[in-house]
Amino acid sequence: MSESSRGSVRVEQGPKRVRAYLNGELVADTRTPFLVWERPYYPTYYLPASDVYAALIPADETEHSPSRGDGEVLHVKVATATAERAAMRYPDSPLEQLRDLVRIDWNAMSEWLEEDEPVYTHPRDPHKRVDILASSRHVRVEIDGVTVAESRQPRILFETGLPPRHYLPLTDVRMDLLRPSDTTSHCPYKGTASYWGVDAGDGEHPDIVWIYRAPLPESQKIAGLACFYDEKVDVYLDGERQARPRTPFS
Repeated sequence: MSESSRGSVRVEQGPKRVRAYLNGELVADTRTPFLVWERPYYPTYYLPASDVYAALIPADETEHSPSRGDGEVLHVKVATATAERAAMRYPDSPLEQLRDLVRIDWNAMSEWLEEDEPVYTHPRDPHKRVDILASSRHVRVEIDGVTVAESRQPRILFETGLPPRHYLPLTDVRMDLLRPSDTTSHCPYKGTASYWGVDAGDGEHPDIVWIYRAPLPESQKIAGLACFYDEKVDVYLDGERQARPRTPFS
């Protein structure tokens, strides 16, 4: 992979074939995508303009980025739909690699494919790894001084840049303290999660525990297991209370 950077932005050419669709119509198809870290947590796809098949219509707007320069805002138009202000290009960017690329807004598209598989939420980060390991460590979770989960058979998920997550069998969780939530979240590595709040007697803590009921194939080991935000609860690991980690979820 080739790579360049400016300020906090890093640019790296990716090896995957990438396609984007709008309303079932092909917007872009490239074998030379570029991954651009506009923020530190995950990358964004920038695609060669020559591999964009939708019409790009100037919106007569610009947006300035200190690292990328002046961006031209564009509408993305296919035969049956238009995604307004859904693309951006930086023809005079200080980052030379960006000058012939187009950034297409992820959420404005109906579907994204990496090779022939759908990918959700954002591109997969080639520098991020997810390992899920069976463990016999003793995990106990307290909320408001009440033990809400206790297990000696967790699955521990290790994900680059985040604290280890302890996924616990529902039989080891105080299900009577859980309160259903309509919240869902999406992860390109694990799939779609649903949430519960917890009320241990001092009021509900919303969306503090989640479950992947049908995770993506690479994360099947956590199917049907519950996980608590270590940032928001008290976790005891082998009897030792753990410091609450500081993360974007704190």
